[in-house]
Amino acid sequence: MIKSCKICGISDSKTLSHIVNHSYPPRFVGFIVNWKASSRYVKFSQLNDLLNIDKKQSKYVAVLVKPDENILEKIKDLPFDYYQIYDCNFNEIKQIKEKYNKKIITALTIESKKDVQKYKIYKNISDIILFDSKGYEKSMSFDHDLLNEVEDSIEKMIAGNIKIEDVTNFKNKHYILDVSGSLESSKGVKDINKIDKFLNTVHNINS
Repeated sequence: MIKSCKICGISDSKTLSHIVNHSYPPRFVGFIVNWKASSRYVKFSQLNDLLNIDKKQSKYVAVLVKPDENILEKIKDLPFDYYQIYDCNFNEIKQIKEKYNKKIITALTIESKKDVQKYKIYKNISDIILFDSKGYEKSMSFDHDLLNEVEDSIEKMIAGNIKIEDVTNFKNKHYILDVSGSLESSKGVKDINKIDKFLNTVHNINS
């Protein structure tokens, strides 16, 4: 079965409200907090209002690329359950986790088997390891078969341009599926119909 799912890159309250009130809500909802190159980036001045929605069964995730102390101090009182962190070393993530008392999704960008093996460095400090493509704000894929030898004990989240029609390919993988671009009608704009189709597909596979 698919372990659970995450919808990432939410930037408007209407879409967020629809997601958390869905009959089959995702376990995680992600927000792009400091990566301005992304069309899904949410300014700090807008975050507080956006997050002022009862998350119900879902967990809020702050997506952070090499975060500095300035942004970490700004968001520390916002209702994030997890920090999803790119481009930080073990000690940097350890310090963030200890100082801000947040659960950590360590994001690794994957191109080769060598990239996958980096999870061993972070597994003892991370609650979840995310295996993503090297596209960052771009919707790019990587070979998900590279993850076949990752330890079963690792809580694995996978991204990398996963499309709704790909979901059935993961029904026996026990991954958390992380989707964003495939649920959009245009760059950065989520499509409610695609969100419904995705969440219903995940639910039906697991039923």
